[in-house]
Amino acid sequence: MTHPFPVKVVALQAGVSVATVDRVIKQRGGVHANTVRRVMQALDELARQSTQVGLAGRKFMLDVLMVAPRRFTDAVCTALESELPSLHPAVLRSRFHLHETLDADGIVDQLERIRKNGSHGVLLKAPDLPPVAEAVNRLAAAGIPLVTLVTDLPSSARRSYVGMDNRAAGETAACLIGQWLGAGRRPRKQQVLVTLSSNRFHGEEEREIGFRRALRERHRHLSIVEVSEGHGIDGATGALVRQALAGHPGIAAVYSIGGGNAAIVQAFAQAGRPCRVFIGHDLDADNVALLKSGAIHAVLHHDLGQDMRRACQEILRAQGALPALAQAPLLSAIQIVTPWNLPALNGLN
Repeated sequence: MTHPFPVKVVALQAGVSVATVDRVIKQRGGVHANTVRRVMQALDELARQSTQVGLAGRKFMLDVLMVAPRRFTDAVCTALESELPSLHPAVLRSRFHLHETLDADGIVDQLERIRKNGSHGVLLKAPDLPPVAEAVNRLAAAGIPLVTLVTDLPSSARRSYVGMDNRAAGETAACLIGQWLGAGRRPRKQQVLVTLSSNRFHGEEEREIGFRRALRERHRHLSIVEVSEGHGIDGATGALVRQALAGHPGIAAVYSIGGGNAAIVQAFAQAGRPCRVFIGHDLDADNVALLKSGAIHAVLHHDLGQDMRRACQEILRAQGALPALAQAPLLSAIQIVTPWNLPALNGLN
């Protein structure tokens, strides 16, 4: 097996020993299959990031741990790797630990492995659970800064949160649905299906709180039917939505907080039910296609490239490579994207 990278560089990228990398590269056997896959993934990551390795400046290793559907982690990885050149003269390389589902023990194990192997910083999207927060605290105590992405762990020792104001996003969704369903003098009582990937994500909980509060204050004729724990995965989410539609004939709109939107659209079609207003989150490949088809009416989006740049800058500040900010950075702006104002994003259009 030939490759252009020093064995020590591959070992650092993979988080394993030099001897292990040597055994894998020389195909001598005796290495666990998962470790072999990790080394191969490291080689692939190095190849994608090879344009950065030769840049002058300090080098930093960044670990990205995310529990999210593949379509979203793909978008985040693309945005991160697109932003790395803008951080010159510092050079950041990233190791990805991406999971569609992972329980608290698995997340803690991953964070512990990162702590033991060493890292200059961690970007994390994970549920807000006490064992996860405790693992983040141990990272901080070891001098490894962590930035939460999209969803926060406010009770942990994380350095900062990068993403939108999730409560404001929920209020924005309520405003759009309330207006598009039509209020009038005597508005008709209707139901809105609110879908979450899991109620354990702080960001999703904040979106739901904002949505409920805005309906209660401005659109009391609208009530909520909630489904959760589909993890944003099409199969599980579709099954939950089909059950909700069967039990609630008054559902007229959807606020999809946790994704799985293609499955939600399909569930309405299979039930022969119209969806008068559909609001989702994030411009991933699925949502761009659904916007173009008219199945989704609006997506609440935030600039992932800007988020990745801010997150990396926070890690560099923690490492003393950038000066501290005089005040906390602003949260990401909430963009309302419709089929008529789709931005060009990473070739999705």
